[in-house]
Amino acid sequence: MQNWKMVCDRGIINTGNLYRFAKVMQRAKAGEKLKIGFIGGSITQGSLATQQDRCYAYLVYSWWKEQFAQAEFEYINAGIGATTSQFAVARIESDLLRYEPDVVFLEFSVNDTDNDFFKETFEGVVRKILTSASEPALFMFNNVQYNDGVNAQRVHNAIGTAYDLPIVSMKNSIYEEIVAGNIAAAEITPDNLHPNDKGHRMVADVICNLLSEIRTKTEGLKLAEETDSADAMATNAAANTYLAPYQMPEQPVTPNRYINSKRYQNQNMPQEKRSGFTPDTREQYGVADIFKNGYTACEQGAYLETTVECSRLAVQFRRTITQPAPIAKAVVDGNEDAAVVLDGNFDETWGDCIYLKDIATDLPYGTHTLRIELTKVPEQMANDFYFISVITA
Repeated sequence: MQNWKMVCDRGIINTGNLYRFAKVMQRAKAGEKLKIGFIGGSITQGSLATQQDRCYAYLVYSWWKEQFAQAEFEYINAGIGATTSQFAVARIESDLLRYEPDVVFLEFSVNDTDNDFFKETFEGVVRKILTSASEPALFMFNNVQYNDGVNAQRVHNAIGTAYDLPIVSMKNSIYEEIVAGNIAAAEITPDNLHPNDKGHRMVADVICNLLSEIRTKTEGLKLAEETDSADAMATNAAANTYLAPYQMPEQPVTPNRYINSKRYQNQNMPQEKRSGFTPDTREQYGVADIFKNGYTACEQGAYLETTVECSRLAVQFRRTITQPAPIAKAVVDGNEDAAVVLDGNFDETWGDCIYLKDIATDLPYGTHTLRIELTKVPEQMANDFYFISVITA
């Protein structure tokens, strides 16, 4: 394999506007307490790492601790397996942004699909992060399927470059070494998707390589607000000794219809009516405890009804490998002809799935009624129907 630094350099898609990173690194040098956050899918959650401190996210967090030993850091991992940016834009405030992170690392390139829909939901996540109260520095990257190079980086990176974010790609770095025969995929991933410990270390290396370049590029530069006057700012700009504040594009790249997505569970379900749907009140264990705050149901004809304001409506429910499980239907505004089937049976083998299903995407904006009703309950039921949430946009 060629020089590893060259491989990592090849993964750099965009260095980006460095103002927010310079500000965070100056605060770290001053010994402040900073929060490093991550949001993404199963790879971010740490899937197939033998220990949590060997997953890429913790290794990147460790880079900050090693580089700025005088500072105090907090680690926030909001990764949830088998989830997309459509779910992330609805949950990011409760799962990550409410902690006011100073840096956010974002990845959904192997969970999202390369299409305009996920380009739009991904932009919603980006804009929510950049406009959040703590004004975090945002770093995005692209994981990849190591057998065929498939990912969503084309649409994701169109958003990332429009917002001038630092971006690195595992497709342009690690995957190219697999294609060239310099790395065997089996050495770094047992399933061609989730990295093992060695693979997580490589992903972290590609990310930390650009972080190190950012630190070098911003070392000694002044931030724009430190200048005393317009004349001083102009002089410093000419001398390339300061960084101007980050300016987010005023106009979104996409229609950006998902930025105001909201998620409703049993604690906040509006105008709720139900029969046979029982709220799940068990103790919960953090963001990765995905089957929580929903409702269980197991009787034919059991229903849950809610009224929400939206133009787009989706639901989440559990699809289980413990079968047979009940089947339900979702009906909007009483339109039975457009009912959507919610099958609680999952035809995969890797485990139960939190499944996000679009119910309506072209409603006139306003108040709409959603009814979830069990339509088929097996005589020898192996699992109940678990309804998790309603997501609106």
